[in-house]
Amino acid sequence: RHAETAPLPSYDEVLVCSPDTGEEEVELLVRRALSPGSQHQKIYCLLGADKLVYKVSKQLESHFFRLVQSSSIPNYRFLIFCNAKADSSYVITAFDAYKVTFPDCSETEIQTYLKTQLQVPSGTAPVALAFEKPHQQNVKFVFSERAGMGK
Repeated sequence: RHAETAPLPSYDEVLVCSPDTGEEEVELLVRRALSPGSQHQKIYCLLGADKLVYKVSKQLESHFFRLVQSSSIPNYRFLIFCNAKADSSYVITAFDAYKVTFPDCSETEIQTYLKTQLQVPSGTAPVALAFEKPHQQNVKFVFSERAGMGK
């Protein structure tokens, strides 16, 4: 069961994957999750891991299983999120034994949780004024096809 007051993972705990995600980025996150000293209540996450290219997916598998075997950490927290419809993804095949279906939460429950977690404290975060509802959210993703174009 999920905890409604549990915080979202922080920036150093999450890697959003794309076809351009490199082996080094993936290895770094796996090392953080499975290295001694990583049990400080952090939850490491690979988002969209089904988008990794084959070579990077193979390296993810290799690093993960090598570190799991050599690690003395019994209760690591490492989540790999994939699109269930991406059945041709190597990551989905490689980690099939660890597969868990996302808990059955309604869209309303998820939205309520995110609204409580993404609040801007009063009197802070002037950058949030650039968004529609600055008093409710302090996180927005802005993607651009061209880097450095003022986004």
